[in-house]
Amino acid sequence: MKIIIQKFGGTSVSTKKRREMVVSKVKEAITQGYFPVVVVSAMGRKGEPYATDTLLSLVEDSFKTHNILATDLLMCCGEMISTVVISNELYNNNIEAIPMTGGQAGILTDDNYSSAKLIDVNSKKLLQILSQGKIPVVAGFQGVDREGFFTTLGRGGSDTTAAILGVALKAEEIQIYTDVDGIMTADPRIVDEAELINKISYNEVFQLADHGAKVIHPRAVEIAMRGGIPLIIKNTMSSCIGTLIDNLGDLNNNKFITGITHQPGRIQVYIKQEDNKNNIAYKNILEILAKRNISLDLINIFPKEKVFTIHKDVKNVFEEIMETNKLKYKLIEELSTIAIVGSRIKGIPGIMARIVSALDKENIEVLQTADSHMTIWCLVESSKVQLAIQLLHRAFMET
Repeated sequence: MKIIIQKFGGTSVSTKKRREMVVSKVKEAITQGYFPVVVVSAMGRKGEPYATDTLLSLVEDSFKTHNILATDLLMCCGEMISTVVISNELYNNNIEAIPMTGGQAGILTDDNYSSAKLIDVNSKKLLQILSQGKIPVVAGFQGVDREGFFTTLGRGGSDTTAAILGVALKAEEIQIYTDVDGIMTADPRIVDEAELINKISYNEVFQLADHGAKVIHPRAVEIAMRGGIPLIIKNTMSSCIGTLIDNLGDLNNNKFITGITHQPGRIQVYIKQEDNKNNIAYKNILEILAKRNISLDLINIFPKEKVFTIHKDVKNVFEEIMETNKLKYKLIEELSTIAIVGSRIKGIPGIMARIVSALDKENIEVLQTADSHMTIWCLVESSKVQLAIQLLHRAFMET
């Protein structure tokens, strides 16, 4: 049985016309001899009647905080509505489909509501439906715990559902349908010359997704990579071939860089030893921040100072911690991190020199850098980040 997973995002199921395109993708897979398992997100985005954020607006924030079990149940409703609506569309095209919750599809999680972790998948019911020639239409983003209560899988949960089921069913591939043609070398809203990436490795796309690119959630990439199941990013509204994600990527690509992305909302922190003499908290500040779940990036530890970045959303908590521990510090706000990703950059001399040279042409200062075997990060002012991305794309992609 040649099984494929076809996941359709909220924009793909939001209108009658787009749902007809969903049906055409499912019919195409059946014609090609596949047994599709369809995974759907809630219809539309905030403001539209059945979008998850719209449903959440029906209850008070205090209720959501104090009854997280009920909040998860509410958040599951949008996807469940989508399963029935898509099943109806398939029925109208003479395709018998079975709408299912994540729990009915066999997804068992822990009870960490709003960000549940997978425990196990029982694929027996899905395989039974497929063997009957029917299409399971599964609500993404959700599972159940051991007590039978609904749980949600956190941000990007429908992608995660698709990857979980793909691995459990040993699918031929996992198709992620969205409203773009695939993964681009940069955000096309920023770089007019951005190109579609035809093939990319799991590791490369994980770096892009983890550092700002929003086409697929990094957790879904990680799950598919562990299971060795290829991912394909496609456009519901077009016949574009999309982007294939697998272990190898594009072996014929002669460019050092695969793609460029960014994360806004960063704040750079300086803590100097000279300003915090005889304060034991200076030595232990990283541990203190970790205990308060403050995530740090671009961490540079020098003998006489510590430099790192935090997200703007944790600024108030960070300042409270610093005040409590009587630590002096300096903040530089309104910054963004640019991530330059490519599996071929490791050990290549001159990459950083080219980055600095490209940005220096427009007097864009690099405030901090870090690197790994396939990613280089640069911290720049947010007001200049779009220009910086354009310059870097031109320097590496258009030569």
